[in-house]
Amino acid sequence: MTHTFHIPVLGLAFSIDSALKVAQYGISSVMSIVDDELIERMRRYYCGQYQISYRPIAKTEDDYRAKRITAYLNLVQFVVNRQIEALKRQPFTENSELTKYFQLLPDSHPSKPIYHAMEIESNRAIKTELQDLLINYLKAGDIDVNIMSKVDKMNYQDSNLLDQRYSDASAALRGFANSTLHSSLILSAGMNPHLYAYLAELPGFFPNSEGLFDKKIVLKVSDFRSALIQAKYLAKRGVWVSEFRIESGLNCGGHAFATDGFLLGPILQEFKEKKESLKTELFEIYHEYWTSQERSLTTPPIIKYTVQGGVGTASEHQFLLDYYGFDAVGWGSPFLMVPEATTVDQETLKALETAKQEDFYCSGASPLGIPFNNFRQSGAEHLRLERIKKGRPGSPCKKEYLISNTEFSDKPICTASRVYQHQKIQELQKQNLSVAEYDKAFDAITEKTCLCEGLAAPAYLKYNIQNSKEQTAVSICPGPNLVWFKKQYSLREMIDHIYGRISVFENENRPFVMINELNLYIDHIQKYVTDNKNIMNDKKIKYVAKFKAQLQAGIAYYNELTQHLSLIPHNISTAIPRQLELASLRLKDIHM
Repeated sequence: MTHTFHIPVLGLAFSIDSALKVAQYGISSVMSIVDDELIERMRRYYCGQYQISYRPIAKTEDDYRAKRITAYLNLVQFVVNRQIEALKRQPFTENSELTKYFQLLPDSHPSKPIYHAMEIESNRAIKTELQDLLINYLKAGDIDVNIMSKVDKMNYQDSNLLDQRYSDASAALRGFANSTLHSSLILSAGMNPHLYAYLAELPGFFPNSEGLFDKKIVLKVSDFRSALIQAKYLAKRGVWVSEFRIESGLNCGGHAFATDGFLLGPILQEFKEKKESLKTELFEIYHEYWTSQERSLTTPPIIKYTVQGGVGTASEHQFLLDYYGFDAVGWGSPFLMVPEATTVDQETLKALETAKQEDFYCSGASPLGIPFNNFRQSGAEHLRLERIKKGRPGSPCKKEYLISNTEFSDKPICTASRVYQHQKIQELQKQNLSVAEYDKAFDAITEKTCLCEGLAAPAYLKYNIQNSKEQTAVSICPGPNLVWFKKQYSLREMIDHIYGRISVFENENRPFVMINELNLYIDHIQKYVTDNKNIMNDKKIKYVAKFKAQLQAGIAYYNELTQHLSLIPHNISTAIPRQLELASLRLKDIHM
């Protein structure tokens, strides 16, 4: 691995072309392959930028969704290959991209001593030898893709339901499998048995004669149990999980998959302690499958472990690598402030620069019914409120990626759609509710917003590729950690911040990442109790008790962990015991 960080998937548009911006510097990034309409427009745009012939893939073509995804991924791979070849021909001058490649690397990279020796070498022949040696270290970052496995709408053609293999997730999977990429598919949002079974039919995910993979599987999970269940399911079908990507349940961007009070520290500790037994258990299952296929596999393939969610300082970054023995750390939301790496329109960037802590909040905006990290100053949020004010809540539903509700029709519709919200409000008006009860129910209905359009809009605006009269109000879903990043940064500034060469913070008293997450979880369970205070039952009471018990166990773990925080700045680490004491008191004050 060239760098010790990666850029996780960021919505639909925000990292859709990050690989074209950063892969040439050895930086790995992840793009979503949910939205084939966005992907097709991006392919048309970049074919124009790089003077490559473009043939549109129309929706009337058979398997158009998979074909669009394959075509775009192949284009990205082609351009990145061309960028790397161009780097190899550049001189090591002060401002060349080749020089930038090596300057951005972590100081621990094996090429760094050679680079520094080359810089000061005066003998031309030796300098040339060192430069030739450095060229061999050039390696593009991984061009990885993400599928939310349960965002898997079934599709129709001429009112006829198509086969499961044409569902949204299956078609996206096939698009990646048919591409020229040698990279990873990150599966997130839980297990989809249909998708996983289909994945096991695609030979690109099987080991080659050397036991290596053309395409790898990465599971993004928020706890060990989920990781084990999903990985065993795949191993039984001959598919190896090459990486477990552990993400904080709440201290992250996008959808927030809150665990039942399990905190990041104890979760990472469990992975740390069970790495070897996990590999052994999975390989036994995996080996049994391939033995039945008359293939002999003697050595377990490599498993990497990475972590992401709310990391904001070099000391936190290095602590996670060293103490838990992880391979890399994901830095997501901070890169929204780096135009060289991500795609954010200028209006949204300006709003993020002036944002206050209360502007970042966990909402019920997602039509999936999963808590969603939202931004109050986004264009999409302003549009949602404007529509309510005009008496027309809800959005036109054009892309239909998140349709799931069948309350009012046999065919699923989206809960953010105008059609659904109109019928739901009519139903609400027939109930004999108090003003307070009605307003609460009304707000819950109309809080849902169109993510399909809003999360794609930044690319449409930035590259001027929107269609005539197309709605371009931007949705953005940063994690709460972004409040500490107050301006736009160059790629070099952000990477130097990650590696501790500089700090971009104006206020150095930001609490430790795990303290931030703990407080988010206490806020979460407090809100749950408040929202359910009039409808509590035995099941909910048990849930709250279990949640609080897990948080108490997490606080006890963090009290022990304070003995191992030598990497963390003294002013931050010494504040932790008092912060844990206050968190414990807050937790005790939560009553059902």
